Amino acid sequence: MTMEPSGLGPMGDVQLLAASLRTDRADVASYARVLTGALHDALPPGMVKVDRRRGLGDRMAGREGRAVAVVVHGDGRQLALREGPHGAVEAEVRQVVRDVVISRRTVTIEQWLQALAEDLTKVAARDAAACAALERLLAGGI
Repeated sequence: MTMEPSGLGPMGDVQLLAASLRTDRADVASYARVLTGALHDALPPGMVKVDRRRGLGDRMAGREGRAVAVVVHGDGRQLALREGPHGAVEAEVRQVVRDVVISRRTVTIEQWLQALAEDLTKVAARDAAACAALERLLAGGI
């Protein structure tokens, strides 16, 4: 990833990305909007999965419903956020081998964001469109 205006190098870029994602994200729906909205076109298909809860009103109005869980499929791991009790956000990192979850670890939102930033940085290093989208996010354009 060549985001050199910061002059921080790859680890600095990860920290900057994590800080950007951390801003004003109080619930699962906020993370879902960023990951499926602003970054959707830049990320590989199937990388982000959002589980939604649809009430009768949502179904009648043709709405998608409220996001209650987000899973980001990275290299050898899944990063999961879900709505916990009283609307709190719960974060989990799952180790995956051949599409089978072999371990789960509850982490803080801060640790989850760090892992997400690392995975997004890896994607951006391989894909020019992802790199451009992440640069817009870091510049405040998303």
